[in-house]
Amino acid sequence: QMQLVESGGGSVQTGGSLRLSCAASGRTFSNYAVGWFRQAPGKEREFVAAISWSGGWTEYADSVKGRFTISRDNAKKTVYLQMNSLKPLDTAVYYCNAASSRGRVLSGTADYWGQGTQVTVSS
Repeated sequence: QMQLVESGGGSVQTGGSLRLSCAASGRTFSNYAVGWFRQAPGKEREFVAAISWSGGWTEYADSVKGRFTISRDNAKKTVYLQMNSLKPLDTAVYYCNAASSRGRVLSGTADYWGQGTQVTVSS
C-alpha cells in the first residue's frame, strides 16, 4: 500500500503562486509515476500534470503549460506542483495520484490517490 498526502493549498489572488506537495509513505515511491488532477465544483476531474519515476518525463495539460511545473524529490518521497500566474479558473481541489505506469497516471486509473487540497484563486 501507499499513502499520499497533499498539502500547500490555500487562497491567493489572480497572478499569485502556490506550491503543492504530495508526500508518499509506504511502498517504494521512486518506482511510481505521479500525477496531479483537479476537480472544480460541478465539473469532472481533469488532468493537470504528471512526472515519471525518474523525473525525466513530464506532461502538462494545455491549460497550465508555461505556468505550472511538476518536480519530484525521491529521497523525500515528495512530488511538487509549482503553480504560478494563477487564475480564477485554477480554483479546484487538487489531487495527486501514483501508479507503476504513466498510462494509468494520465488516464486517472492510478492505484493510489490522496485526499486533495483546496486551491482558491480570487479575482
